[in-house]
Amino acid sequence: MAMQKLYAGVKLRETRTRLGLTQRAFAAKLGVSLPYLNQMENNHRPVSTGVVLALAQEFGFDVTEFSTGDAERMVSDMREALADPVFAAVSPPLADLRLAASNAPALARAFLELHRAYRQTHERLASLDEALGHEGSTLRSSPWEEVRDFFHYCDNYIDAVDHAAEHFATTGGDAKAALAAHGIRVELSDRSDLRLYEKTADTMILSARVAPATRRFQLLHQVALVSQNALLEATLDLGRFRSNTARSIAKIGLANYFAGAALLPYRAFLAAARDMRHDLERLADHFGASIEQVAHRLSTLQRPGLKGIPFYFVRVDQAGTITKRHSATRLQFARFGGACPLWNVHRAFETPGQFLRQFAETPDGLRYFCLAREVSKPAGSFHAPVRRYAIGLGCEVQHAGALVYADDMNSHRFDPIGISCRICDRRACHQRSVPPLERRLRIDPDRRGLLPYEIDG
Repeated sequence: MAMQKLYAGVKLRETRTRLGLTQRAFAAKLGVSLPYLNQMENNHRPVSTGVVLALAQEFGFDVTEFSTGDAERMVSDMREALADPVFAAVSPPLADLRLAASNAPALARAFLELHRAYRQTHERLASLDEALGHEGSTLRSSPWEEVRDFFHYCDNYIDAVDHAAEHFATTGGDAKAALAAHGIRVELSDRSDLRLYEKTADTMILSARVAPATRRFQLLHQVALVSQNALLEATLDLGRFRSNTARSIAKIGLANYFAGAALLPYRAFLAAARDMRHDLERLADHFGASIEQVAHRLSTLQRPGLKGIPFYFVRVDQAGTITKRHSATRLQFARFGGACPLWNVHRAFETPGQFLRQFAETPDGLRYFCLAREVSKPAGSFHAPVRRYAIGLGCEVQHAGALVYADDMNSHRFDPIGISCRICDRRACHQRSVPPLERRLRIDPDRRGLLPYEIDG
């Protein structure tokens, strides 16, 4: 399969601006002509291998920052949005979408935001729910989705918070001592709340019912809120959230990020992951963490100059709804509706406590190694409900050899998976729920095949 050309004009121009160089001076240092540099910065030509090497040698630049991941995510999101019936008469070619994502990412994000606002307004009107009709403007995106996109487009890696958490972990890492330094004592209780901070009593109450790894995580979350507040607030300022609700949700997310990064400090965790060949159970035992915490942390190892394997991480509930999602790979997840039913993460509920392995191929020809496992979260008493999820972790197939789970697997068989049926081009999928909206259909009342229609190529 031919290598995809690297069009990264926006990032190349941002790099030059950050270095404070004119185009002429930058071109000289990269060993290219001024017109050639201008063409690369405007995405009229791909970034050449010589330029990539010159950036590394001349400036010590981490060339993995030129990954097309952000642009590919945006292209995937735009394709899914354009599959909406409202765009039935509009079908921009894939090349145009890639050009918009590379050259005008702000415009592409604005388009996605507009489409999301349209969907929300349409769904609210269709539901005839008067209560929602009195909330005010319906042209405002969900705060939850706004925060999810913030982490999504940061590659789920927040450098300043990650370094602060690593510093905390490597200079003692005692959460109770850190809280005591702020006059906060910790108590255990049989109550159902995982964590409750009573400010008037300077007391943090933890549930004694939950697993030790969960208690450690909640302690570290509170440490972030009381000892790293200035850092969290500065990071939130950069996010420019549109509402106080979104900002508050994002602050919880950043405190959770700190907790995970302190529980599994970057360099130590990366070294252990490589040494243990990304064995989730061994890593969880070594760091006193849960399997879900370990899997999620693996997907955040994107520190410039010290990157781990690019993983995707996803958590799915029993209804097939994606409750957590992140991808440092080119694999994207459906923003609207359910995920592909052929993906092994949906079968994990059938085999609790076991890892499911899968080699899979997406319609664009990319191949992945996919790992899935059911995760149960009991609440510590007979009458308390048990929460059940399935988690998925995976990487592109060329990295599979670094995972113990890929040993002894047949790498010649790849299951066909997609993002969602609406934008999947596969013509003969036995699990297709709706036809692809970018393809014409042929309906023959005298013939019934696998589907009640045929999809034109």
